[in-house]
Order: sequence, then C-alpha cells, then structure tokens
Amino acid sequence: MLKGFFHVPKAVNEPVKSYAPNSPERAAVDAAYAAMWNSKIDVPLYIGSEEIRTGDTKTMSAPHDHKHIVGTYHQAQKSHIETAIATALHARTAWANMAWEQRAGIFLKAAELLAGPYRAKINAATMIAQSKTVYQAEIDASCELIDFLRFNVQFMTQIYNEQPKSNSDMWNRVEYRPLEGFVYAITPFNFTAIAGNLPTSAALMGNVVVWKPAATQVYSANLLMQIFKEAGLPDGVINMVMGDSGMITETLLASPDFAGVHFTGSTGVFNDIWAKIGTNISKYKTYPRIVGETGGKDFIIAHPSANPKQVTTGIARGAFEYQGQKCSAASRVYVPQSLWPAVKEQLEADLKSMKMGSPEDMSNFITAVISEGSFDKLAKFIDQAKKDTDAEVIIGGNYDKSKGYFIEPTVILTTNPKYTTMETELFGPVVTIYVYEDTKWAETLKLVDTTSEYALTGAVFSQDRYAIEEATIALQNAAGNFYINDKPTGAVVGMQPFGGARGSGTNDKAGSMQNLLRWTSARTIKETFVTPIDYRYPFLGE
Repeated sequence: MLKGFFHVPKAVNEPVKSYAPNSPERAAVDAAYAAMWNSKIDVPLYIGSEEIRTGDTKTMSAPHDHKHIVGTYHQAQKSHIETAIATALHARTAWANMAWEQRAGIFLKAAELLAGPYRAKINAATMIAQSKTVYQAEIDASCELIDFLRFNVQFMTQIYNEQPKSNSDMWNRVEYRPLEGFVYAITPFNFTAIAGNLPTSAALMGNVVVWKPAATQVYSANLLMQIFKEAGLPDGVINMVMGDSGMITETLLASPDFAGVHFTGSTGVFNDIWAKIGTNISKYKTYPRIVGETGGKDFIIAHPSANPKQVTTGIARGAFEYQGQKCSAASRVYVPQSLWPAVKEQLEADLKSMKMGSPEDMSNFITAVISEGSFDKLAKFIDQAKKDTDAEVIIGGNYDKSKGYFIEPTVILTTNPKYTTMETELFGPVVTIYVYEDTKWAETLKLVDTTSEYALTGAVFSQDRYAIEEATIALQNAAGNFYINDKPTGAVVGMQPFGGARGSGTNDKAGSMQNLLRWTSARTIKETFVTPIDYRYPFLGE
C-alpha cells in the first residue's frame, strides 16, 4: 500500500455534549425517548438481505420499569444459523476484494450518521433498554462508537502502510488479507459501543461476521444494524442473530469455516468457547483467532499521601457510574488508616446526594441494574455481608425490584482483605473497602496483585512520586489499564487502548492497531526483477 496515496480524514475524538437543561441535545433526546418508549419494536434476524421473523419471540423491557414492554425480538433455530454462515461466506469474496478505501467509506459514513441524525435515537435506545443515564449513554453509544469507527479507519491505513524493506533488484510487499472464513462476534449488554465495535472492526479489515448481541442489548443493536445498512454495508457482511446462546455457539464453532471469535463477556463463557475451539481444532481450515475481553475485579489503592477528596471522587464515579456495570468499575478499594476518616465522611456525603430512578429524569445519577438475575445476585451478596462478622455494610445496602431492578449504591467495609466481595466479580453498585496500616504500603501492593484472578483495570492515588513508581512496578501485571490519580474507568479510543490479561482476557486492546491486526492474515510477496539463471554461487569457484 503506497503511503499517502489516499488521504483519509484524520481521526479526532467526538466531543461529548453536555445535555444541560434547555440545551438542544437534551430536547432532542427527550423527544426520542418519548417517541421510542411506546414504539413496541419488532426485531428480526438480519441474515443477508433478509429480515427473518421466526415467530419464536421474547420480549424486551426497561430495567428501570420492567413491566413496561418496549418490543420483541425473534429467536433463531439452528437452520437460521447455518444459513447465516452460508450467507456470510457467499458475501466474503466480493467484500474481501473490495478496495480498502471503499470499506472505510462505509464505516466513516456510519460514524457521521451516529454523530448527527441518529445521535438522539441511539442514546435514547441505550437509556431505555440498558438503563443508562443520558451522560453514560452519550459517552458510550455516541462518542465511543463514533471514535471506534473513525479511529479504526485510521489504524487500518497505518497497518496497510507498514511495508518491508526492498532493494533495487527486488520488491517486497505485504498484503493484509482478511481471515479465511467468518468471524463470530459476541457482544455484551453494558456498552452499545462494544456491540458496534466487535463486528465492525473485523468487517473493516475485509472479514464477514455473524454477530450475536446480548439479549438485554438487542433494542439498541437493532438500531445499529439499521445504521450500518444505511451507511452502505453490503448484505451478508454482518449478520445479526439472536436466540439460544449455547445452540448458536455450538453451531458456529462446528463449522470448518470458523476463523475467529471477537468476544466481550464473562470469563466462564470465554473459557467454554476456548475449550470448544480446542476440541474442534482439527475440523477448521485455519487456526482461529481468539480475542476476548472478559471479567474484572478492578481496584483503587490510595497511598497515605493521597488527596482524600480525589480518592473519594474516584470511588464514587469509578464504582457507581452506570450502577457499577462497567467491566472497568472499581469494586475493591484499599485505603490507609490515616485517610479513612476523611474518605468515609466524604463518601457518605457523596452517596447521600446521589439520586436513583429512571434515566428519563436527568437529575438521577443511579438507575437500575440490567436484569432480575443480576439484581438477585447482588442482593444475596449484600445480605451475606450484613450477616458476616468480618464485613459490615456501612453505606446503602437497600434494594427494591417492585418496579425496576434498583440496588442502592452500597459500601461494604471488611477486615478481611480476602473477603468474598474483594475477590468475586459482582457487576453492580457495590464496592468493598479494606483499611490498611499506613506502614504496610508495600505489603498492600502485594495484596492487590495477588487477591484477584483478574487483571483489567486499576488505579493508584498518591502525591508521592516514589510511591507512584513503586505501585506502577509492583502492579505491572495486575491491570491492563492502569490509572494514576484517576478512577479506573473511562478509557477513550485513541488515548487509552483497552484490555487486560490474566482472567480478564487476551489483552488485544480494543481501540488500537493491535486489535485490528488480529483480523488480518498477512501474505508476503517478493518480486525479483532479474531472475538468476545459474544455480552456482561464487564460493563454488570455477
């Protein structure tokens, strides 16, 4: 690829709108929310050019008002998944051979559609069916997905420009081919941006995709498919299917044409997928790419030199924005004894000021957790903490699912650094705090590193640069995204490539060239201009 032959727009991060009272964006999202609230959409399977309605449907409701049905979606049978595979493979030849700048144009257009005419709709959809506040919806469904689409195009051009050295007598070049087969994209409920990025990042590099969104995110996923189609995505390049997860995965992984999986979800599910791929490995035409971002038990550790208000704000935002349902959310915190009284006092005041309710009321900071299953799991851990002698619920601890799945922001204080909620991923608005002796800073760093199987995000707060350096070194394997004097959430595309290792995934860094390279299969081509006609080398003599 000739460097500079085509000039694509330089990617810049999409500005976050304020949604302040009386702002035009607030009026637009209010109108979209009201119009969509009673729309009762009917979501089909998207396979090639077909919108398939099987008649086997499930309802979608708003977590903050679970009796209110916002639509239904259709579930696939095995035959539909087999059709999706065949359709994707049929589309592959034309899509893989399409010039890269034509593929880029589609996804750049999708970004502009999201930034403009669909912005209020995608935010409202995320607010309604995923119970995000307007700000959380804006930074996710709009800004982050727009950034993914724009920056991925820039990363793609950088990859294609990366070429080997050539001499005057030979020309060496590398083709970045798509994988031979199809990619299976499995996306979670908690980020509309992830739901959009996992299938499109693979597709941008010339791959065809079968995409299964989470059942609790189908409402906004449906709108994404409509945007992709309006942007000009050819039929069959991305096929969206819903239904029994086990059946869908089993069918896709059994295909000899399975070439890779792009996954975000639980560690257990990812482990099962990896095991199935291993069992089927002799069936495949190529070794599949396995890319996954999974769980997290993300930490904040405060040094005695830290500013208590900064620590408290890091906890309040890091643990409770989007109800703690970010894979990067702070869920275990280590505070020195000298800071604990000030941190506790400020944390009590902050949480007392937080309002909880529907995202339609934009004065609410907290809304509902995603489902009854999540609610019941969280309530169980809270109740257990109320009973245990080595733990105490010091803030919050109340919950109510009569109307929506509402869990009050909850702070558990434990005297046991290996207490269950210090180790177990909860995925909700519950944070556990362990208070350590100021003199045991180094020991506590070791504790942070060894407590969890996960290694996704983490943060250190300190005004002492030596302590920051010590923590950075001691915790080098404890978090793929490490934050200094900031909360462990809020990675921005193009600024903080995201992903972790250990039990948190393959650390292939969404929002970077590294991730896109996983969806290519390089071919090196050497062309010799004057070809030798005698096998003999000079060392052989006459």
